[in-house]
Amino acid sequence: MITTNVLDQMYAFGVIPVIIIEDAAQTLELGDALHEGGLPCAEITFRSKAAEAAIQSMVEAHPEFLVGAGSVLSVEQAEKAIQAGAKFIITPGFDEEIVEYCIRQNVPIIPGIATPTEINLALKSNLSICKFFPAEALGGVRTLKAISEPYKHVRFLPTGGINADNLKDYLEQPQVLACGGSWMVKEELINESKFNEITLLIKEAVKLVAEVRS
Repeated sequence: MITTNVLDQMYAFGVIPVIIIEDAAQTLELGDALHEGGLPCAEITFRSKAAEAAIQSMVEAHPEFLVGAGSVLSVEQAEKAIQAGAKFIITPGFDEEIVEYCIRQNVPIIPGIATPTEINLALKSNLSICKFFPAEALGGVRTLKAISEPYKHVRFLPTGGINADNLKDYLEQPQVLACGGSWMVKEELINESKFNEITLLIKEAVKLVAEVRS
């Protein structure tokens, strides 16, 4: 089960930056940009070899941050992420082995789902928080409304194609816990060290969340 503390933090943030970082040395400046923008959280994805080191670096530099791992595809990656200090694990699909491992480790796990069948699998594992992915490609808010109708007690973390233009549309849905998004922390912005621009995009996202949930 996802812990109340992590759940509450995710809801309060409203949006979780989804990060691909190739050089763990840039994590310090990125963390500072997130902090200055007012969003002390991050989902660092295992889409690069630097993920484990980046998680550890951000956790050490900003122990107050809610830092987790995303795009986790194996138990081995989950283990590395947890050892590095990840406070939650997010997978793109439902993987029973990863789910069971994280439950044993008492680490919150949010599996990706795209169909009611996968939601049922999550419920069988006593999970009531799922990642709706890829959100926009699956039909966006309209599909989310339909797919969640039979599952009143399940909440969702939509990710995939979410940006400043549609963030509020998702957050206005009562079944949405928070949204995952990479538009604030695009890989090219990190690679080009455009951390001031990242800070501005983060501030804009924080403002949008406040307009819905203040």
